[in-house]
Amino acid sequence: MNGIRVTLGRELRAYFLSPLAYIVAALLLVINGLTFGIILSFLNDPRAGIGAPLEYFFGETIFFWLVLLFITPVLTMHLISEERRSGTLEILMTAPITEAQVVLGKFLAALIFYVFLWLPTLSYAGIVAYYHKVDWGPVASGYLGILGIGALFLSIGVLASALTRSQLVAAILTFALLIPVFTFGLFETLTNSQGARTVFSYLNLWQHMGEFSKGIVDTRHLVYYASATAFFLFLATRALAVRKWR
Repeated sequence: MNGIRVTLGRELRAYFLSPLAYIVAALLLVINGLTFGIILSFLNDPRAGIGAPLEYFFGETIFFWLVLLFITPVLTMHLISEERRSGTLEILMTAPITEAQVVLGKFLAALIFYVFLWLPTLSYAGIVAYYHKVDWGPVASGYLGILGIGALFLSIGVLASALTRSQLVAAILTFALLIPVFTFGLFETLTNSQGARTVFSYLNLWQHMGEFSKGIVDTRHLVYYASATAFFLFLATRALAVRKWR
């Protein structure tokens, strides 16, 4: 546990002292702010259907998914690849610390900073609550979905970063791996096989967020995120162990 704590603290300092991290935070605020404003303008149109602004905000627009697909590579590309390029990884691995502790510490740091990036969006719920009664259950479950899917995406980024010395290659590889994870569920409508439809439905992240935004928490989704996250972190640990002996 000490190894995880040391790695976590080191990476958190790197995040919060990095100008790039704050550029990402500012960009995320701008995109989310514009998205929320567009949703409010759409719902204020008398011709628009009835809906809750926060329900649309949580995964019902393509902007939400574009944010996740593009900030994940930025947050994770340096975690291990930069240490490998600079040679500090070899020094780190000579300390009494395991590959799993390194991977978990870096992943948790990325996840904490990811949560930090989404905290300002709580103000949107406050704005809506000021003018209209808000059901806080769907709001809480919406953020639970953001946390679960974010953890899954970040674990893929950690794996990609463990496979290369180049941050750019790590970012590209992360994006390339995220695309099939995001699009698997879209094949649900393209098959007539009930078994295949069941599998694709289980993997349909867009559908998952639709349920979370309505206050529906399906534990099967949470199990999927947790198990897939653990799987990708395990692969990152193995990749780190294999390259350690080269």
